[in-house]
Amino acid sequence: MDKSRLEEKINKLKTILGDLGSVVVAYSGGVDSTFLLAMAKEVLGKNILAITAASPMIPTFEIKEAKIIAGKLKVGHKILKTSPLEDPALKYNPRDRCYICKKSLFVKFLNLAEKYGYSYLVDGTNFDDLNSSRPGLKALAELGVKSPLAEAELTKKDIRKYSRIMELPTWDSPALACLATRIPHGEEITEPKLAQIDQAEDFIRSLGFRQIRVRYHFPIARIEVDPEAISNIIEPPVRKKVVERLKAIGFGHIVIDMEGYRPGTMDGL
Repeated sequence: MDKSRLEEKINKLKTILGDLGSVVVAYSGGVDSTFLLAMAKEVLGKNILAITAASPMIPTFEIKEAKIIAGKLKVGHKILKTSPLEDPALKYNPRDRCYICKKSLFVKFLNLAEKYGYSYLVDGTNFDDLNSSRPGLKALAELGVKSPLAEAELTKKDIRKYSRIMELPTWDSPALACLATRIPHGEEITEPKLAQIDQAEDFIRSLGFRQIRVRYHFPIARIEVDPEAISNIIEPPVRKKVVERLKAIGFGHIVIDMEGYRPGTMDGL
C-alpha cells in the first residue's frame, strides 16, 4: 500500500475517534488495542479510559504488559477482574465460547463506561477481522460496541506499520488469544488446566520464544512455536529444560508440533 492511502486511513480514524468524543477502550495490550489506545489518546486527550479484563482465561503476562504500556502512554487504566468460568454455558468449551464470553464481558465494560461518564465503548477489531471467523464480532454488533480500526479499513499490516512509525512497543508483537483456545471444544475448562497452560507458556517465553501455544491434550502438551523457531526449541539443552519444566507442571508427555504455530488448530477438535 502506498503511503498516501495509509495516511487517508489514519485521517479517517482520527475523524471517527474525534466524532465519538469520549471513549472506553477495551484494552488487551495487543497490537490492535494498543494502537487504538495510542490514537485515541492523540485525538481525545484525557477523554479516554482503558479497561483490561483479568481472569483465569487471560495469560498473566498479557495483563502485566497492558499495565506497563498503558502507563507509558499515560492514560487512565483500570483492571476489571472477572470470573467467566462461573457461567455454566462456558463449562465445556462450546464452539460459541467467544461469543458468550465476549458478550458477558463487554456488558460489564459498557456498564463501567456509563458509570464513569464515557460516551462509547471501542475495541480493536481491525478490517481483516471482518473477513475471518470470529464469533465475538456478533456480540459486539448486538451491544453497539464501536470498532474504529475496522471502520477506517485499517488492516493488521497497516496497524503494524503505523505502530512502528509511532514507536509503539507492540508493532511486532505476536498474536494474542485467551487460554481457553488451547483446550479442545467439548472438554471442561477449569482453573487448574488454565493455570497449567499459562505456566508452561510463561516458561517457554522466558527462554526467548515469542509466538507460543501450549495445546492441552492431557497428559500431552503439544507445543507450537513459529516454524523458524522449531530448530531452536529442539536443541538438546533447550529441549531438556522444556521437558523438565512441563513435567514438573504436571504434563506427562511433551511434543513439538512440527508444523509450527497456526491459529485455530483446536477448532476442529
